[in-house]
Amino acid sequence: MAALRAYIDAPFVSVSSILGASVDEVKLIGSFILSYPLAAILKRIPDRDPWKKNAFIVFVSLFYIIGLYELWDGLRTLLYSSVATYLIAYYIDGSLMPWIGFTFLMVHMSVSHIHRQITDDASVVDITGPQMVLVMKLSAFCWNVHDGRLPQSELSDAQKYAAIKEFPSVLDFAGYVLFFPSLFAGPAFDYVDYRRWIETTLFDVPPGTDPSKIPPTRKKRKIPRSGRPATAKLVFGLFWILLFVKLGSLYPPSFFLSDEYEKFSFPRRVWQLHMFGFVNRLKYYGSWSLTEGACILSGLGYNGFDPKTGKVFWDRLENVNPWGLETAQNTRGYLENWNKNTNHWLRNYIYLRVTPKGKKPGFRASLATFVTSAVWHGFYPGYYLSFVLASFIQTVAKNVRRHVRPFFLSPDGSKPTALKRYYDLASWFATQLIMSFTVAPFVILSFSDTIALWRHVYFYGVLAVASAVAFFVSPAKGYLIAQQKKRSRPALARTVSAENPVLGLPNDLEKEVDNAIKEISEDIEEMRKNGSKVSMPSPQELRGLVEEKLGQKK
Repeated sequence: MAALRAYIDAPFVSVSSILGASVDEVKLIGSFILSYPLAAILKRIPDRDPWKKNAFIVFVSLFYIIGLYELWDGLRTLLYSSVATYLIAYYIDGSLMPWIGFTFLMVHMSVSHIHRQITDDASVVDITGPQMVLVMKLSAFCWNVHDGRLPQSELSDAQKYAAIKEFPSVLDFAGYVLFFPSLFAGPAFDYVDYRRWIETTLFDVPPGTDPSKIPPTRKKRKIPRSGRPATAKLVFGLFWILLFVKLGSLYPPSFFLSDEYEKFSFPRRVWQLHMFGFVNRLKYYGSWSLTEGACILSGLGYNGFDPKTGKVFWDRLENVNPWGLETAQNTRGYLENWNKNTNHWLRNYIYLRVTPKGKKPGFRASLATFVTSAVWHGFYPGYYLSFVLASFIQTVAKNVRRHVRPFFLSPDGSKPTALKRYYDLASWFATQLIMSFTVAPFVILSFSDTIALWRHVYFYGVLAVASAVAFFVSPAKGYLIAQQKKRSRPALARTVSAENPVLGLPNDLEKEVDNAIKEISEDIEEMRKNGSKVSMPSPQELRGLVEEKLGQKK
């Protein structure tokens, strides 16, 4: 066994010595690349034998977990989560079932997070990454099973699509849980997509489609040819990884905590801080591009085709859009292009699920989503510093869009003015500048080290956000609103919908305060109807209490 282990490790040890990365990090990238030929084999297993595909998936994932990393404890962790979820979904009926499954999964994952935080070795691959992906898949699975037991009339269109009406076999469930192209880094996806893929109904062609526009396949397979888009993802993924290896040594976290960093001019420190965030994003660009490419090669990334042009779409499991993020002109665009599948999970299985039927999502939905997102990431203080600051940035960005952006559009809001290009440039610059400051704690992790880094750049992000918040609670906001009304621009009075939280961040703290007041008032009124003698505070008193709790006391 030791000889076999040495044989498997030998190529990774050699590459790690060349790149200067840890053996486990090289193994991780190696497993992503190895998934391509294995996904090609998976696609060629006859469609009439889906059980063989499931068995192949399970075998490969076990090789990754045990053969590459010897993660016996990690395998038990995944087994506990998967078996417990399967039994909960199978034996428990009723509205509490998804919450029971969700609570178990989050608590179980929290134990792993705490253990990793105590170990504190980022160079070692452990089970927390796969477990984070699994929490999304399994909690969604519980909700999909629950939806499958409800009448269709009670479900939204998205819930009807994802609902599981026929409980999966153990082998089908194991294949879904251990789908090897996305085992370690995602992307996560709903069981219905996996089931439609393995049954090949995902590739059904709508009746009446022009035969010349139907995507070409090989032999009798229904999966369209996916070699080119998968290869493109592989090339871009390797490019991002190599760029990270090349630049990573120039921007180590220790440099930003040193006296040497403080010797540079302020503009140069800010530029280096921006590069620090960019370089650390590269490894995610690379990892997610590689895993997405393997999913595309297997066929699971298929997302239909244009019946007019025949163009095939392979973005079903896209997890990041580097260009969209790096050119984002506002924080929402920035975050929407990052970790897309986590955004999908937070919206569909947290934000909308805590909202009572017939009501719009409000304060409690935003708070529950925020807390879930924070705990899902882990317990490092840096995560929470980033999340809290980002929530205030969201509020500022919405105020800018509502009350400043309209002055750079025509009176009816349909066309940009000559100055709009400068507004867009300034928005891009401000977004990238403030997000560089905000995401730094996600890499630094430690509270004291984050404060030390922020001190080196004079807390410019905190001061900018605080100044903007103060501006929009001052009479200046009223002045801007009055000027907008003078221009008679009703089309610009529309506000951005708060229906889609990004990474669990509250969309608008000011609006959340108003929503919280309304919800608390409704709860107190309901208690009074049920015989409670609780007194009803005035709206002013309620607002004061809520603002104090949220740290928004004026």
